[in-house]
Amino acid sequence: MGSSYSAGLTVTDSIILRKERILPLKGEVLVKKGDKVKAEDVVAQTLLPGKVVPLNLANKLGVTPAQLEQYIKIKPGQALTKDTILAETKGLFGLGILKNEVRSPVEGEVESISAVTGQVLLREPRIPVQVKAFIDGIVSEVVPGEGVIIENKSAYIQGIFGIADETTGIIMMVAKDPNDVIAPAQINESCRDKIIVAGSFINLPVIEAARHHGVRAIITGGIDDQDLKKLLGYDIGVAITGHEKIGLTIVVTEGFGQIKMADKTFELLGRFNGHKASVHGRTQIRAGVIRPEIIIPLDFQEEELVVPEAKLPVLEIGALIRIIRQPNFGSIAKVVGLPEELTKVESETLVRILEAEFEDGTRFMIPRANVEVIES
Repeated sequence: MGSSYSAGLTVTDSIILRKERILPLKGEVLVKKGDKVKAEDVVAQTLLPGKVVPLNLANKLGVTPAQLEQYIKIKPGQALTKDTILAETKGLFGLGILKNEVRSPVEGEVESISAVTGQVLLREPRIPVQVKAFIDGIVSEVVPGEGVIIENKSAYIQGIFGIADETTGIIMMVAKDPNDVIAPAQINESCRDKIIVAGSFINLPVIEAARHHGVRAIITGGIDDQDLKKLLGYDIGVAITGHEKIGLTIVVTEGFGQIKMADKTFELLGRFNGHKASVHGRTQIRAGVIRPEIIIPLDFQEEELVVPEAKLPVLEIGALIRIIRQPNFGSIAKVVGLPEELTKVESETLVRILEAEFEDGTRFMIPRANVEVIES
């Protein structure tokens, strides 16, 4: 067998993208099919239900649940302020002496009232949620009440790992070479609102300098997992990333440790130095793989937006691969052999392997499941 298929990372100077931009629940779509949108444009919006606040109103008022109906001043669905009286007694002999009242502890509305328990449920104000386009492009489809699909033509890079959510900015090459390790002093006010490109590594002081100067995102070959732990205050583990609130987004293109950024990736970013890009750090390695993305919109004609039939990346002799397990996690090599026979590995399991070669000419054998093809 001369070739097989494997998961891979895409690095290309031209691709047709389709991005779903969907609300978490039903809402209002603000654009129509055929509209041209910018990454910053809001394309759909909705209101999420506010937090529910339970309150034992009968207990607060000092009456039994059965008596509460006599004193209640509110009804389900009613809007509330913190001054709204929920219930009040008339006082001794109806003269207002020893009168008792309970006011709402929150703004919002009345969710429900129980005559059995004497408890009311109050709901805090609804939370507005907006979905932005994220990429410059054309609205190719509208999903009524839910969102849209946006298409464009872009230069496109997938990272191996990232943290924090979507952002946009202008690409700025800080590193001069894919082997560079940039210093905190290289981050200054000229980097504000930019997506800066480092070389083979960034450390915690560089990240802190970038946050201080308002950098939108950092693209780097490698990063230290201990620096990430210090930055976040916890180990990343295997959960999905992308929800972190750290003031910027980080996309790692190669792996953990100091690893030269792939020449093709560095060259492509350098070619688009000064161009607008959309970036996110969301990552999920296991089922339902999600990769961080760097998307650089290109000029295009609408008739170009024909998505080619998807093809699985081919693992064949001559293909570039990235190692996705230790040791050598994140390293780049070239496939030089694809033996057909099964081989027993340390775990005593029989697996298919491949022979690969590093740039320095060193050859090694590795299970095919431990690599992914670098697509182009």
